[in-house]
Amino acid sequence: MLTRRRFGQLTGAALAAALPPLARAQSSLELARIISGFPPGGTIDVLARRVADKLRGNYAASVVVENKPGAAGQIGVITLKDANPDGSALLLTPSSMLSIYPYTYPRLQYKLEDVAPVSLGAYINHGLAVGPAVPATVTTLKDFLAWARANAAQANFGSPGAGSMPHMIGILLGKFSNTDLKHIPYRGTVPGVQDLLGGQIASFCGPIGDYLPHVKTGKLRVLAISGKGRSAFLPQSPTLRELGHPLTVREWYGFFLPGRARAETVRRAAAYLQPALAQPDLIEYGKQFGLEVQPSSASALAELLEADAQEWRRLVKQVGFTAES
Repeated sequence: MLTRRRFGQLTGAALAAALPPLARAQSSLELARIISGFPPGGTIDVLARRVADKLRGNYAASVVVENKPGAAGQIGVITLKDANPDGSALLLTPSSMLSIYPYTYPRLQYKLEDVAPVSLGAYINHGLAVGPAVPATVTTLKDFLAWARANAAQANFGSPGAGSMPHMIGILLGKFSNTDLKHIPYRGTVPGVQDLLGGQIASFCGPIGDYLPHVKTGKLRVLAISGKGRSAFLPQSPTLRELGHPLTVREWYGFFLPGRARAETVRRAAAYLQPALAQPDLIEYGKQFGLEVQPSSASALAELLEADAQEWRRLVKQVGFTAES
């Protein structure tokens, strides 16, 4: 049995040698693509491209990243659903598209059965950040909520997409604090953060990794993060729960094949993905972007997805949340 440490040591020809005969016999893919439902430049794209580099030459002769932004990440899932189930199409997606969207979008064009879990990719916290549209004197979440209540016309927040986890975090924060925060959806994090930096929006809720370079230069201030505890990437930023708001969530990114993929195709993809994600250089690289890179078994990812979907179904029903909220 290969241990996680051993996984991290296996690359290229060594990895191929360690695979079972079935996986080696099926290693004839000329081209594979990792589909992302978001534009280039964000944390999901960064991870997809680094993993593609690791898989190139062993999982398939060529591995490319295919960005399919639109419909708040749904286009990526739909693209995978309709793809050839031979292993040549993988999807890397945030959990929102699968664990939240089935309960917030009434006419979703896919079901959980349309994807086959392969491996967890990474965990990431979301954070609420403010930029130059908000006075420099606003340095805490309490300050921002007070400013928002006093400046209703400017009180808004952007998110990577309607119905996403960051969207839901912003809506719930507004409900908990009795603050009317207008939601502005974007086609991914990158354009939203650009508008935040340009002063077009007051705040943005999204992956903390997309804020890190701008926090260092002082252009953005992250007022709170969504996780259970403070992040090593932003130790100065308190959690929402720490500030008295009863909300603790952490997003994950996962790799999936089309739901029609055969079991041996899933096993083969996992046999290449899991050791690639466990390599120390990839884990260190992910830290630059606030990513806690971590592989898992296909069954563990399936269990995580099921548990998250059940919890979000309960929460969405409890608060009456929809993608149009």
